[in-house]
Amino acid sequence: MRSATSAACKATSIRLNTKLADEAVRLMGAKSRTEAIHEALEEAVQLRRFKKFLKKYGGKGEFANSDE
Repeated sequence: MRSATSAACKATSIRLNTKLADEAVRLMGAKSRTEAIHEALEEAVQLRRFKKFLKKYGGKGEFANSDE
């Protein structure tokens, strides 16, 4: 996970399901709700990008040594 200091951060106020956020902190081993939310957002973005990539290129690629 990128640290909050290396990424562009801005203080904001959001309504948050605190029970869900606290569970995320425990499951992720995060130090804070903020850290858990940042990590979850990064994972969500990566997953969406990957799904978009698969939709566009899925089944069209070849792997090295795949003919064996």
